[in-house]
Amino acid sequence: MEHNRSGAEKEQFDAAREAIRNKLALLPDKPGCYLMKNRDGVIIYVGKAKVLKNRVRSYFIGSHNVKTQRLVSEIYDFEFIITASNMEALILECNLIKQHQPRYNVLLKDDKSFPYIKITNERHPKLEVTRKIYKDKGKYFGPYPNAYAAQQTKKLLDRLYPLRKCKTMPDKVCLYYHIGQCLAPCEFDVEQSQYDAMIGEIVRFLGGGHDAVREELQRKMEEAAENLEFERAKEFRDQILAIDAVMEKQKITMNDAMDRDIFGYAVDKGWMCVQILYMRGGKLIERHGSVFPYYGEEYDDFMTFVTQYYSDNPALPKQILLPSMPEKDTEHEEELVSSLHNWLKVKVLLPQRGKKSQVVTMAQDNAKMMLDEKFRLIERDEARSVKASESLADWLGMDSIKRIEAFDNSNIQGTNPVSAMVVFTDGKPDRKEYRKFKVKTVDGPDDYETMREVIRRRYERVLKDGLTQPDLIVVDGGKGQIAAALDVLENELGLFIPVCGLVKDAKHKTAQLMTGDPAEIVPLPRDSQEFYLLQRIQDEVHRFAITFHREQRAKSMVESRLDAIPGIGEKRRKQLLKHFGSLKKIKEASVEDFRPLSIGDKLAGQIIAALADPQQP
Repeated sequence: MEHNRSGAEKEQFDAAREAIRNKLALLPDKPGCYLMKNRDGVIIYVGKAKVLKNRVRSYFIGSHNVKTQRLVSEIYDFEFIITASNMEALILECNLIKQHQPRYNVLLKDDKSFPYIKITNERHPKLEVTRKIYKDKGKYFGPYPNAYAAQQTKKLLDRLYPLRKCKTMPDKVCLYYHIGQCLAPCEFDVEQSQYDAMIGEIVRFLGGGHDAVREELQRKMEEAAENLEFERAKEFRDQILAIDAVMEKQKITMNDAMDRDIFGYAVDKGWMCVQILYMRGGKLIERHGSVFPYYGEEYDDFMTFVTQYYSDNPALPKQILLPSMPEKDTEHEEELVSSLHNWLKVKVLLPQRGKKSQVVTMAQDNAKMMLDEKFRLIERDEARSVKASESLADWLGMDSIKRIEAFDNSNIQGTNPVSAMVVFTDGKPDRKEYRKFKVKTVDGPDDYETMREVIRRRYERVLKDGLTQPDLIVVDGGKGQIAAALDVLENELGLFIPVCGLVKDAKHKTAQLMTGDPAEIVPLPRDSQEFYLLQRIQDEVHRFAITFHREQRAKSMVESRLDAIPGIGEKRRKQLLKHFGSLKKIKEASVEDFRPLSIGDKLAGQIIAALADPQQP
């Protein structure tokens, strides 16, 4: 995927490609990791390879899918690190991804990590749901496939076992004590033996022994009923029903009652889906799926996901079941599996037959189904978008609408006025066509004149460079904005492109569509696909404009703070920002850091003092 590059950018890209061709000849026939960098030297992708020479070269020869083309088009340089084995490459890759957070790698960040149930290591322990693992002697159980599953299990355990619920100890008993869900250590002495007994039961339950807990509750319920303690018997019955709801019976079971994680994956159109089945106590209790783009060899990238998944996971199962490589490379497969086994100290199997093989196949089938579902949803949304564009043309009395250009202006009390344009083609955003405008000729918050300037600049450029003209122009506003745009287009530029305006209601939501001269309301149903399309367009252009305006305001504030320092003019301000990169970095610099810019220690001290002064603007 080739970007629209200027002459200077193309020269830089061609020079980078020539340097890459020279470096490719130096690649060794050894395992290791490679780091792809963009034009700014930022690492955008980390990969591993059994043979570095073959893998890295493959990015720059032959054809690729669209997603890989996008990655390759951003590569201006690469580095590589040789390792002694595939095992070392696997672990090194995981650590490099964590360190550099490359945008094209699968990243299991905090918001994508899995939840655990934790028994805290305190004098008065409690249960928590957490995504972070600490070496604090707490007991961690999981991972759970989602927060809901973890919270439901904790909620059940809170009902079964009266550990404390509060984060900090209160002065007196609370509601949990009165409903029998806390022993109230804030007011009463609780023997350690009571805690030990409860924690033992919880550990047994979370370790897959919920059947034994259920049997004990059943016995207590029957005993209470025989003693005519019906309220108590009802409490036990409700707890049994809660266990049944959380740990419902599964068809898939294994007689050895072992904890296992079972992995499967599927690939299509440059995307991978990994499905994890959780078997606890021999029963399949939950599953979790992740869908993401991949850029390397499919099995290697699958193993990268597995390695990342377990890199911060202290609650390991007894066994991990994985699928075999699609194209049999026994030596490479055995080395990868051995690497994972030696690193985790957990048995890793690639079952070929029997019940274990069946559940791996089940995970594979679930992964394929999830991936197929993703593509069906994309195709359905694309079909709806194209249909919405076609139907919108009918509403506006046009033959067809393929390309829509939409504008939005942004300023706060007239400061840093900007405008933004987004492009939708066949009802879908075309982000490489988006444009930003700094407003140059308008003083103060004059939306009509801002619209005139931006429309003039955009379509003068369209005429001058022979760019594709839109079928429809959408402006943010009503009659005044439409009239301003049409006046510039028709009377100044001789262009006759339909213009419509999107009017917002008091809640700043898209309310009406207006078009024509004089503008009139188009009675689009608010629950129609055409209205949803216009709403998406207005939301997207507003987001784009606001983001650009915030960038300009932040830049303006930086410039004003530097300009207020005696001895700092425009040239030196630009020099400082280019050298340090941000105002924050300048504030954190020492006097010595300014010397490469030929700034003396006295002026450097004044700059640091001025930026540290909270009274400065």
